[in-house]
Amino acid sequence: MRVFVSVDMEGIAGVATLDQIIRGGSGYPAAQRLMTAETNAVVRAAFDAGATAVTVADSHGTMDNLVVADLDPRIRLVTGSPRASCMLHGLTADYDALFFVGYHAPAGEAGVLAHTFSSNFTEVRVDGRPVSEADVNALQADRLGVPLVLITGDDVICERTAKLRPEITAVEVKRSHGFQAVDSLTPGLAAEAIDRGVAAALAGSLPPVERGDEPLHVAVDFLVPLYADLAQTVPGSVRTGGRTLERDAADPAELMSLLMAWYYLASIGAGQYATIAGRR
Repeated sequence: MRVFVSVDMEGIAGVATLDQIIRGGSGYPAAQRLMTAETNAVVRAAFDAGATAVTVADSHGTMDNLVVADLDPRIRLVTGSPRASCMLHGLTADYDALFFVGYHAPAGEAGVLAHTFSSNFTEVRVDGRPVSEADVNALQADRLGVPLVLITGDDVICERTAKLRPEITAVEVKRSHGFQAVDSLTPGLAAEAIDRGVAAALAGSLPPVERGDEPLHVAVDFLVPLYADLAQTVPGSVRTGGRTLERDAADPAELMSLLMAWYYLASIGAGQYATIAGRR
């Protein structure tokens, strides 16, 4: 049984502030260690539950946050960026199960450090419905026929994802008390909860997957019009508002490529904006 684990940072137990999740912040090194320890807890539980191979994709920010020397030596690690498939780069139809670890609420919802892929996006919608990173990534996995069986993170993302996909196991390691405030389990108790969750997720037959290959319509609201100006250069992008771009995608893979293109172009705009503001 091959397991693929996508690990973000915002939903890790004990992580609550921007200072912790941004490289250079005084709290970032400690958050790296928390993220690494929680990843190892997931990996140990997966092997204990019968996994024969585990791949871990570092999926936060620059995607090179995990303390590699401290990781369980049995894994394969996907690290660094940019990556074409972003948080699921390396996932293929050969995997039997998928875990989302340390995930968080989407942009526009009241959850700790809530966003969807970029702080430069204020909302992402697919077929008219606001989506989280978990939603978009699950669409990619559906296309490959790999079942999402576990999600861990704050109460908002766990409740939201379990409502949309009741067959999965959700492990809440903290409750959001605001954008930068949580009521969290300690790392040891979080590891125990995750161990139980992984065992439940991998027990018995894994759920079948309805493969999704249908076209999708995506819309993104950007933080400021400048970011939309730059992202609009992507062929097929349609400006439907001062800060909004929309476009059809042939399938989940194209949807992710589009979001990543808009993401990186908006980041260029954010850099220009910061430079201009600094000159005032």
